[in-house]
Amino acid sequence: MFWTIPTIMTWTRIVAIPLIVGVFYTPIAPEMQNLIATVMFVVFAATDWLDGFLARKLNQTSSFGAFLDPVADKFLVCASLLVLVHLQRADVFVALIIIGREIAISALREWMAQIGASRSVAVHMIGKLKTTVQMMAMPFLLYDGRLFDVIDTGVWGTWLIWIAAVLTVWSMVYYLQKAIPEIRARVKH
Repeated sequence: MFWTIPTIMTWTRIVAIPLIVGVFYTPIAPEMQNLIATVMFVVFAATDWLDGFLARKLNQTSSFGAFLDPVADKFLVCASLLVLVHLQRADVFVALIIIGREIAISALREWMAQIGASRSVAVHMIGKLKTTVQMMAMPFLLYDGRLFDVIDTGVWGTWLIWIAAVLTVWSMVYYLQKAIPEIRARVKH
């Protein structure tokens, strides 16, 4: 099921990346760049929930969709993080934590699948919470202004991205702890 409605929606998150990045290279006012990038991010991030809902509702789940969905999330978050680091709205240390974890856990999951132990590193609630907080932090940091003349999105985004970094480390430790018994069993043989 390569071209289902849910899979096409997942692809939109990947296609969104150059569009969001490109906004910051357009000759418009920085406030408008921030607003456009924020709206785009929110709309495309919402497809993460919607594509899963539609896949179940329309009975269009597939192994390809299950593979592509987290990849699209990771691309969107990592690309947005790099833009935010470039704009000096996110600390490079946070970006290294988040991107490094995504690479490490993706590699771990691939290896665990090769040895037939992918269930031990299946998606857990802590990983979902980490993704949710990351997806909440990004629009605040992309907007980088005062929302309703009350909320300083830069401050809120900074707090949320640091919370996301903590959750990122926590989820990585959780997945590594789940994988260690399998790793030990394989090393002995």
